[in-house]
Amino acid sequence: MLGLFVGGAMMCPLSLSALTYTKADSLKVVQLLDAGKKQTRGTDLTLFFAEQFIGVPYVASTLEVNPDEELVVNLRQLDCTTLVENVVALTLTVREEHPTFVSFCRNLEKIRYSGGQLNGYSSRNHYFSEWIASNESQGVVKEIKGEKGKGYRPFIAVQRLRLDYMSTHPAAYPMLKGRAGEISRIRRNEQKLANVSVRYVPLSLLDKGKDVLGTIHDGDILAIVTRKKGLDTSHLGFAVWQKGHLHLLNASSIHKKVVLESMTLSEYMKKHPSQLGVRVVRVI
Repeated sequence: MLGLFVGGAMMCPLSLSALTYTKADSLKVVQLLDAGKKQTRGTDLTLFFAEQFIGVPYVASTLEVNPDEELVVNLRQLDCTTLVENVVALTLTVREEHPTFVSFCRNLEKIRYSGGQLNGYSSRNHYFSEWIASNESQGVVKEIKGEKGKGYRPFIAVQRLRLDYMSTHPAAYPMLKGRAGEISRIRRNEQKLANVSVRYVPLSLLDKGKDVLGTIHDGDILAIVTRKKGLDTSHLGFAVWQKGHLHLLNASSIHKKVVLESMTLSEYMKKHPSQLGVRVVRVI
């Protein structure tokens, strides 16, 4: 017995932070882990798990369902960030000798929160730059940046981080409203990354083939860099190569579900003027 039903959600009495999930979620995790274990050697498990979510409804703000921060497991409704997090947690968990729902939850907490531990709303990796830094330090992912001796191609564009959107727009975040202490902690988190420079592939190169973009692999996480003031990225998904062109598998607010975009990544991004290019992150 993993937990007790409380108000339609289960609270897990384990050595985990507060946990909210439904029976459907735990069953889905077990089913996906079982399917992952049956894949042949050489299968890209990150892409395999991402593809299993195609068709799942897009729903925003599924983590903001409790008055205080808890580890929310929801595989029935996804946004771009929770799609990525669930896929990465499944990929980490399936590598274990005896993967379980409990170990999935521990891995989800590990990747979602700074330093791998839930400690209030401000401990969540809200900006994807925070997410990358935390998970690189834990040996979960590696950001692909190109090599200096090769001119960093195709990662020739640079973004200097100036993160302040959350602290300057607290009303946009339900769990920040009226919470001066949390806003102050968010501001300190933003300042930790002030003026950090990151490399990305500019939109002008994303219509190229593998001769230019071959450092991007199927299943890599693509973080779309934005020009919007105070933010670093605006959308996430997974890289999929089709007929020599990059495509994006993502939880789409436009299609209202998880889809593999039929248009190329370059075509997709040209429809969104605020999108500048992509950072590339690989599960290791």
